[in-house]
Amino acid sequence: MGIFLDSANPDDVRRAQELGFVKAVTTNPTLIARSGRSGLDVLSELVELFDGHVFYQVTADTVEKRFDQAWEAHRIRPDRVIIKVPATTQNLAMTARLVAAGIECAVTAVASPAQAYLAAQVEASFVAPYISRLTQHVGGSLDVVRDIARLLENTQTEILAASIKSVDEAVAVMLAGAQHVTLPLELIMAMGEHELSQQAIEEFHAQHHGE
Repeated sequence: MGIFLDSANPDDVRRAQELGFVKAVTTNPTLIARSGRSGLDVLSELVELFDGHVFYQVTADTVEKRFDQAWEAHRIRPDRVIIKVPATTQNLAMTARLVAAGIECAVTAVASPAQAYLAAQVEASFVAPYISRLTQHVGGSLDVVRDIARLLENTQTEILAASIKSVDEAVAVMLAGAQHVTLPLELIMAMGEHELSQQAIEEFHAQHHGE
């Protein structure tokens, strides 16, 4: 299982690098737009700041332009850039071409087990369901994750759960079968904290200084 950082903010990425247990960085068009910079400029900086993989989503308005955009991003750091491709039938066909050319891909915005199954057929490394969106529109987001996990057994494609709003939700999707979760920095930091742990630490401290 892996904890990924969901951010295009260089300061967040530096902190994730320092933590030592964050395995990858995921970006999306919304996060990059907040920077006010071009996507490829942001990607170039993040792969210098972080030792693991960095995910970059293609956004052009035609399949061929998205294919070219994927190559542009891949060339920045071929060993560490993973291309995110939104789940549509056309994009899945494009993903097959990218994977055949040696470009690692993640199929994102996955909303159904059927889409996840096709992503495995084109040998995408990851499928990324948006948990909060599924909860809002489908209701049973964890059921969807469980069904995807069953379909992807014995394939090379892993579940990277995204759009997660709480620590409890992150744990729930991993228990449902997601191998990885991508989280904003504040949720990653919150995962390591608990009020009972803090209480025990304070008691240890008081006993030590009371000796």
